[in-house]
Amino acid sequence: MPAPGLSVLIPVYNRDVTPLVSTLLEQLPDWGGPAEIVCLDDASTPDFQELNRLLCVWPAVRYCELPRNVGRSAIRNQLAARATHSWLLLLDNDSLLPDDQFVARYAQARTLAPVLIGGTTYDPAPPPEPELRLRWHYGRQREARRAKERQREPHAQLTLNNMLIRADVFRQFGLDENLTRYGHEDTKFGWLLREAQVAVRHIDNPVLHDGLEPADVFLAKTHEAVRNLALLYQREKLGGDTRLMRLALKVRQTRLCRFLQATVRLVQPALRRNLLSSAPNLRKLDLLKLYWLLQELSQSAERKKAR
Repeated sequence: MPAPGLSVLIPVYNRDVTPLVSTLLEQLPDWGGPAEIVCLDDASTPDFQELNRLLCVWPAVRYCELPRNVGRSAIRNQLAARATHSWLLLLDNDSLLPDDQFVARYAQARTLAPVLIGGTTYDPAPPPEPELRLRWHYGRQREARRAKERQREPHAQLTLNNMLIRADVFRQFGLDENLTRYGHEDTKFGWLLREAQVAVRHIDNPVLHDGLEPADVFLAKTHEAVRNLALLYQREKLGGDTRLMRLALKVRQTRLCRFLQATVRLVQPALRRNLLSSAPNLRKLDLLKLYWLLQELSQSAERKKAR
């Protein structure tokens, strides 16, 4: 029986992806069947587009550019629609391969489940730039988890970056393009897979995250993700099993809710100063996220009362 084909899907935005694609090309033969790499540029700036257009002449690579930015969910859906093979490997454009066995490990594991999650790792040394420390600490402490730990809640720990998935499964569910802000596309996708009883298997095959954002950018993205979580919960009652939402709902049932919001509002500048420093404390980020979510839930409740 011939081996199934593989389509590696890379959404591109303001990033030179030629190093990633080059290392992937070297490993594609390890898949054991036909393979391609599909790169779709989401309206990057001209300088990055000029760099990545070199990919057009590389073998087994298809590179296209979109005329306008469509966002994180829509571009992945479009990539899946353009793929020609029965397995999809989703990679973010700021990923790097850890070694020369990355594709081989997926080839060996593809019979385990229709959805495989490889995980993410970070450089063990902190970045020299102080403004990158928050993203590095967060990645090392909250995202870089072994497969055994992630498998305890397989659907809740699902990430779109470094996911190997059967093409028919991805296309059946797709990503919610109404989530135009950053964050929690994977939360809804994991919930849909769980409801449909689609098995998710976590393995130790991480990519190296190579795109550390400055702390102010990461904080803005985190705030957007909290808004998306609130939107999913209010609109579809999704995300109620996330740790942040469980805590927020519990706090809202107590008399401390308004006091907590008022207190954090006062100390918010001090929290931000710490998070923007070279020694950020992630518990202060947790407090900010809780405050943001309580705000979103309170505003939603007030809008309902006003109707």
